[in-house]
Amino acid sequence: MGRTGPTAPAGLGGPARRADRAAVRRPATTGPEPDGLPGGETGREPGGVPGPSAGPPPRGVRKRTAAAAVLAPAAVMLALGLWGLDRGTMWRDESATFQVARRSLPEIWHLLGTIDAVHGLYYLLMHAVLAVRDDELALRVPSVLATAATAALVAAIGCRLARPRVGLWAGLLYATTPFVSHYAQEGRSYALVATGAALATWLLIRAVEHPSYGRWTGYGVAVGVTALLHEFAILLLAAHGLTLLLSRVAWRTWRGWGCAASAAALALLPLALFSQGQSGQVSWIRTPGPEEAEALLRAFAGPGDTVLAGTLLLAAVALLAPRPRTGALHLGAVALPLALVPPVLLYAAAQWQPLFLDRYLLFGLAGVPLLAAAGADRVLGLLPLPPRGRWAAAAAGVAVVAGAFAGQLPEQERERLPASRGDELARTASVVGRLARPGDAVLFLPLHERRVALAYPRDFTGLRDLTLQRSPAASGTLFGEEVPAAELRARLARLPASARVWVVSDTNAGDRWIRSQRAEHAKTTVLGELYREKSSVFVRGGAVSLYVRR
Repeated sequence: MGRTGPTAPAGLGGPARRADRAAVRRPATTGPEPDGLPGGETGREPGGVPGPSAGPPPRGVRKRTAAAAVLAPAAVMLALGLWGLDRGTMWRDESATFQVARRSLPEIWHLLGTIDAVHGLYYLLMHAVLAVRDDELALRVPSVLATAATAALVAAIGCRLARPRVGLWAGLLYATTPFVSHYAQEGRSYALVATGAALATWLLIRAVEHPSYGRWTGYGVAVGVTALLHEFAILLLAAHGLTLLLSRVAWRTWRGWGCAASAAALALLPLALFSQGQSGQVSWIRTPGPEEAEALLRAFAGPGDTVLAGTLLLAAVALLAPRPRTGALHLGAVALPLALVPPVLLYAAAQWQPLFLDRYLLFGLAGVPLLAAAGADRVLGLLPLPPRGRWAAAAAGVAVVAGAFAGQLPEQERERLPASRGDELARTASVVGRLARPGDAVLFLPLHERRVALAYPRDFTGLRDLTLQRSPAASGTLFGEEVPAAELRARLARLPASARVWVVSDTNAGDRWIRSQRAEHAKTTVLGELYREKSSVFVRGGAVSLYVRR
């Protein structure tokens, strides 16, 4: 493909000036700025008057400055991700990853034919990880590493589209967002999806600046693999399409992007069609309203009112007073669609098919810190700082991010507690392990509560599963197949008169939901006819009850 120059102005649209075009066509080196001073300044005072250190620094200095701006957020995110990584328990979603990834490859393939095909690629990746070490820390480490890589990519995008200090601030803002920490410490695919989206955005910038077959191929592969990790990541294409539209790129760029985007969409199509038959597993999601929209806004821009207001104000500055464009794409044209388009599209679609969850949209969060950092840079540009003072200005921005982190420290601490998730499977299992004796029986109510035993099998050693007919691995399911009510009645009748039955129940399900499920209601009816509840121990999200014969 031929090289294409930009035709957009310093903002998000409108006719470009010849001078801007000439500046954009300047050969790129390690970043969009001609030098690597903190903030990418040219050593000139406002008005074009040469400052005391006029002239660009050596190329090595530019590279070191950009590298520091990228590596610092990655290091911070790595430290935050490892902080409190062992919560002492898995929760239900993590337990699904844990028990599926430890199956053999044929067993995983069997499962994907009946349920969870959308997570198939992630399960295969985690199968390789847990083959080395199968515990809760190993389950979460890939998410930690992925989030550190995302923070670095956000910083790299900021450096490329603006200047090093913008990249540094954006990367640090991303790393210190509580919502990011939540999924950095969870054994699910969402952190890896965010990394794939950030990488695809970076590759898009590179492909637009220096078009080639190889760059567009790399972009298409990145989008395709990210969408295979989670289908809704395909919404990234809509965001990138709006980026190109706002930037008014040439036809050759549209052609390259269109080919790459079409290939990514075609790669996802078989999975998208097949997973339609498994849509029942997300039937519990409700239609979103203003509360869900506000919750997502706070997750992206900060849970506290002060941080939220500051982030939105800086983002508005970046959009209303954009800095001159230094590359083929403007920062605002990249960041705004990334943060806005996927949530808006999914929210609109969810009015007909409820599928709106904040974790499905984590990959779009990167646009918010980029806008906030760019807005802070514009505010700083109004100050008459000498060239050397810009080092202090960059450090002051880091201090502001640190202050925002300190203000959100209670939120960060909560994210590392077991209470930050829906339930605590380890506590439920420990109650069984402490109270039950070998030879006792156990019944899971409802079926999916068998995940407790699958996650922590040691606590269930020596106990008889009253309802299990075929194991999860053998049946190609998450929780196994259970016997009908008649067989359960026979099994209960054959137990000795002194036998004890432990019922492990999900208190989040509720009695009304249990009664609405024919198989689960039959289990409770049969159990109640022959046994009575003697005592119960409640933990968050679950309960362990002792039943004895009537």
